Amino acid sequence: MRALVTGGGGFLGRTIVEQLRAAGDDVRILARGRYPEVEALGVECISGDLADADTARAAVAGVDVVFHVAAKTGVWGRRADFVHSNVTATEVLLAAMRAAGVARLVYTSSPSVIFDGHDHLNATAADLPYPKSYLAHYPETKAAAEQLVLAANGPELATIALRPHLIWGARDPWLLPRVIARHRAGRLRIVGDGVNQVSLSYVENAAAGHLQAARALVPGAACVGQAYFINDPEPVALWPWINEVFREIGLPALTQKVPYGLARALGAVAEGVWTMLGRQDDPPMTRFVAAQLATSHTYSIQPAVDAFGYAPPVTGEEGLRRMLTAWKENPPR
Repeated sequence: MRALVTGGGGFLGRTIVEQLRAAGDDVRILARGRYPEVEALGVECISGDLADADTARAAVAGVDVVFHVAAKTGVWGRRADFVHSNVTATEVLLAAMRAAGVARLVYTSSPSVIFDGHDHLNATAADLPYPKSYLAHYPETKAAAEQLVLAANGPELATIALRPHLIWGARDPWLLPRVIARHRAGRLRIVGDGVNQVSLSYVENAAAGHLQAARALVPGAACVGQAYFINDPEPVALWPWINEVFREIGLPALTQKVPYGLARALGAVAEGVWTMLGRQDDPPMTRFVAAQLATSHTYSIQPAVDAFGYAPPVTGEEGLRRMLTAWKENPPR
């Protein structure tokens, strides 16, 4: 197939590109910058803003399927920036796809679109409605974009939304490197009682789920117009898992705790101060981060298995081994 991957130079996007190329598919990426290592795979690269209609039309020309991975992530920043990158860009992409007659769209969503601050245990998409309010602009705008994508499903355009949770792996630029950096600086604490369970998504498994969904995505298929969690099959105890990573890279175990209520209150204060000062960098704590770190959020992949044959190819143990092996040569900073 001929595929477009938006955000194809990023952590998940690049892995999707690599798996597509390994399968013999033609690939084009749309990204804001240039990625020579991705282009070296025989990939066409278009640089630009997806929210620009001309750029979007050029990107979708001649493709069979679009993997819409690009997004503005983070827990802080101007709401207008999140709307532009996550909502407006998706609207523009959908219009370009309709005009070009592209028939398949796999959208990378996030479990944060249904996160309401409470424990979720082995939940499915059918169990969890969109909350009435959000604690950050990222989940709010990702939810709006997901709803646009699912509403666009029809006889001429088959769409699906995938929700990988806490994507990790050797090239992770965000999740584990930041946790490690905060621990090294003495600024990390266990939030809550430290026994919460979470689902993780090893990056190669998340990418494989995108390819599996795309190949099952035809008008009228069971999976069209639906959202699915595609995390690793077994959840982990979050803080013991993080401490295992620390131990493997020679860092001491984290033992100091802060009550969830206190962390949430500190997050509310920090958000207020950052808003008053007009700061765009991340506060030291937010209500959203406190809730994510303290609650359990585990999700069932069985609906994805049943609907499009989701089959994660890498076990959690093997993923950890691969990541730690890669870090020996290129440690996270």
